Amino acid sequence: MRTLLRLYQNAVQRYPMSAQAAQTGLLMTTGDIVAQTVIDKRGLHDLDVGRIARFGAIGACLVGPSLHTWYGFMERHIGAAGVNALVKKVCADQLIFAPSFIVVLLSTIGLSQGKSVEQVKEQLTATYPDVLINNYKLWPAVQLFNFWLTPLQYRVVVVQLVAIFWNTYLSWKTNPNQGDLAVTEKPNLSI
Repeated sequence: MRTLLRLYQNAVQRYPMSAQAAQTGLLMTTGDIVAQTVIDKRGLHDLDVGRIARFGAIGACLVGPSLHTWYGFMERHIGAAGVNALVKKVCADQLIFAPSFIVVLLSTIGLSQGKSVEQVKEQLTATYPDVLINNYKLWPAVQLFNFWLTPLQYRVVVVQLVAIFWNTYLSWKTNPNQGDLAVTEKPNLSI
């Protein structure tokens, strides 16, 4: 286990963007697998592999690099230490980054599912308010802890470990057979 930890630390130090992109892809993949097995109640042999791959690719190509860049930007422009910098980082993260990035993420997920731009807009209208409200129930506390106690190079992994549960929620919320607890039956829109 120590060897794996040392390999991980070395990768994050030498290749921060690539390592954080890979770990985010892996952890977003995990979130979708949890969503499919626990929430959708699918067996391992019934998993939607395309959906898993899409979620992992979004993590590796969009989420990981975006978080890495955002955290570095805040560290350089807001500061690295102190209560004042901590409060500014949490506020910037939750009032600037989160609302806009949720739009980007939900749109990317919708487009990756083959939805038209109009369908993505409809899904955004339907899901964005709930996702943003639930974001505010979880992430300010996580980020307060993360920005205060976690060294910069490990912040993405801390967020993504918590995000296994968040990604499970997003996967459930953005897939056609789930997403609205008030509806008892939805048509199967998958191919």
